[in-house]
Amino acid sequence: MQSILSKVKLGTQTGGRPPAAVELAPEGVLAAALPAKGQQPVYAFEPLKPGALVPGIGEPNVRAAEAVANAIRSALGQVSPRTRAVTMVLPDTVVRVFVLDFDSLPGKPAEAFPVLRFRLRKMVPFDVEHAAVSYQVLTESKSELKVLAAVIPNAILQEYEAAVRAAGYEPGTVLPSSLAALAGIDSLEAVLTANLSGLALTTSITNGNDLLLYRTLDLPEDPGLRLTEVQRGVAVAAAYYEDKLQAPPGKLFYSGDGSADGFAQWIDNPDLAVADLAPRPDAGVMTALGELSIAGVTGALAEAG
Repeated sequence: MQSILSKVKLGTQTGGRPPAAVELAPEGVLAAALPAKGQQPVYAFEPLKPGALVPGIGEPNVRAAEAVANAIRSALGQVSPRTRAVTMVLPDTVVRVFVLDFDSLPGKPAEAFPVLRFRLRKMVPFDVEHAAVSYQVLTESKSELKVLAAVIPNAILQEYEAAVRAAGYEPGTVLPSSLAALAGIDSLEAVLTANLSGLALTTSITNGNDLLLYRTLDLPEDPGLRLTEVQRGVAVAAAYYEDKLQAPPGKLFYSGDGSADGFAQWIDNPDLAVADLAPRPDAGVMTALGELSIAGVTGALAEAG
């Protein structure tokens, strides 16, 4: 999966990803860094008080700028990154991701972006002309071209970038949490994944170097309705998997808050085994990691230098 995601970025940095990543979530800031090439990542977590970070696309996200910057500085300081540049992993709800089909697309990005913006105009509830857009060709044939596109309002992106800069670091590649997690998948076989946060459920299906499904579902606050929506979301993804691949999925890889065992109890599907996409490490943990999954920051380092 790394080959799909290596070029999908909303930041301006070119080349490989930085050897450090930071995930920003309402619960806190999770940092990871590679001490040296070929070594395993080290991790640290710094909690945030409720309300300091409120993800969304319609209102400001960073409600306590100094507290968020301090959390970023503390978490990254504990993992001692080798560079000031870091990959930013953002909540799924602030980045819209689409798999789009085209008959063709201009080869030059300068000519392709207007085509993508025109297509995205009616698909997102904000002005795409004032948004950061990134894309990558997934598959291409004589008659069809499939593109992975990501878009985020510029004002929201600038909030997160400003928080990282206020902490003394430079934002590089920017990825939503679930897309970052997929970069850690190293399999040519079809994989069904789910990422549950406090705000949304994202389900995806990868098949070798192709992305068959990527769907983020905003969840209601009511616990009963929330559980129903999560179960329905997983069932829809599993049915899509069976329809596309002519066989039901036997396993789901989980990368959200809490454990795979807890998510298995939630979805209550005896035909679907649930496993952690990125199990908690036995070593390299600098602080208690809280409930956040390490899959996003681990995947963000998959193509790091």
